[in-house]
Order: sequence, then structure tokens, then C-alpha cells
Amino acid sequence: MIAESAMASEAIALAQQEEDLLETAVRAHARLVYRIAFSVVRNPADAEDATQEVFLRVLRYGKRITRIQDQKAWLARIAWRVAVQRRKTMAKLAAGTEEAGETLVAPGHGADRVLLEQERSALLERVLSALPSQLRDPLVLSALEEIAPREVAAMLGISEAAVRSRAFRAREILREKLLALTGPRT
Repeated sequence: MIAESAMASEAIALAQQEEDLLETAVRAHARLVYRIAFSVVRNPADAEDATQEVFLRVLRYGKRITRIQDQKAWLARIAWRVAVQRRKTMAKLAAGTEEAGETLVAPGHGADRVLLEQERSALLERVLSALPSQLRDPLVLSALEEIAPREVAAMLGISEAAVRSRAFRAREILREKLLALTGPRT
């Protein structure tokens, strides 16, 4: 009886440790996971769903998470894979439908400033979306998500040099397209 009670107490303690590990991972990396998911699926609701799926997978991984040397890179790889799979699934279900996001006007900012920012963001988003994925993905992951080229290379299955080269080419194309659309700054 005492042995069973001790085993039950140990099981409860282990479950609490796993819950604490998950909570720590969520708190530390939820924003990164969401941004990666959003950069792939381009839809807030789908990005949230992908983020939840990533952390459900982490929960299933359990206490083995302590063996992961670089949790950020590990979670980024999982987020990337989940988001790509979700994008493929959503593309099969409904081709090309996107929800428009709403932006609230922050106190102290005029509506014209907010509108200008929305227009700039939309323009950048359109130009970025027009890039081929083999150029866009390394740029988004390395420059926007600030993931090290080594991890990006592992996530995409390419070399670090290819990550740097593709991100550079993507920046050059973005610069050219944005200049063509907006004209040179004065």
C-alpha cells in the first residue's frame, strides 16, 4: 500500500513537472511559434491553430523536452512543419481565401498614420508573397523571425550558404520591386 502511494505521488510529481515544462516553453516561445506559423499560412486563425498544435505535440513529447539542447530551434522546426502541413491542407479545402485582419487605432496616432502603415504593410506583404517560396522562406525565417541560418538550413533541408544566398537574393528582389512601385525616396 505504501509503495502504491509513493508511486502515485511520484506520477503526480512527474505530471506536474511536464506541465511546468510545457508552460515554460509556451511562455518563452509562443510568440515565435505563432509568427513562424503566420509567415507560412498567412491567416491569423490558422496560425493560432498551428501554434496550438505545436504545443500539443510538445505536450505529447513530455519530459523528454529537457533533453533538447536548443528548444527554440526545435520548436521553430516543429512550427514550420506544422504550418506547412496546415497550408497544404487549407489549400486543398479552399483555394486562395484569406480573412482580412482588423487594426485598431492606438491612442495618440491619427487615422491617416494608421492607414499609411496599413498600406505599407499590405504592399510589403503583397511583394513578399509574390516571391517564390525558395527565396521567401529563408528570408522570413532568418531576417523576420531571427532564426540562425544553421537552424533555417536544417528546417528547410538546404545548406547555410544557400540560406544566406537565397535571403540576399530575396532582399534584392524586394528592394527592386518596392522601388518600382513607390519610386525612389527624396
